[in-house]
Amino acid sequence: MLVERGIEVLNVEVVGDAYAIASNYLRKSGAIPDNFATNERLLGIIVKLFQRGEMNRLRLANKAIAKFEAETLVVA
Repeated sequence: MLVERGIEVLNVEVVGDAYAIASNYLRKSGAIPDNFATNERLLGIIVKLFQRGEMNRLRLANKAIAKFEAETLVVA
C-alpha cells in the first residue's frame, strides 16, 4: 500500500514490516520496553533509511537495529 505524505510516497507495508522485525528484536534484547506503544525513534530511523532508498524490509530492519543500538550506546 502506498501512502502519499506531502510530496513523499511511502510504502507502508515495507516500513511496517521492517518496524515489526526491528522492534521485536529490540524488545527481546531489552533495548526498548515490552509494550504496544510505537517507538518513535526507531520508526524515524526506519523512515529515514527508506527515504534514502533502502527497500528491502530485512536489510532495512537490520540497519535500523544497528543505528538504534549505536545511538543508544552513545547516549547511555
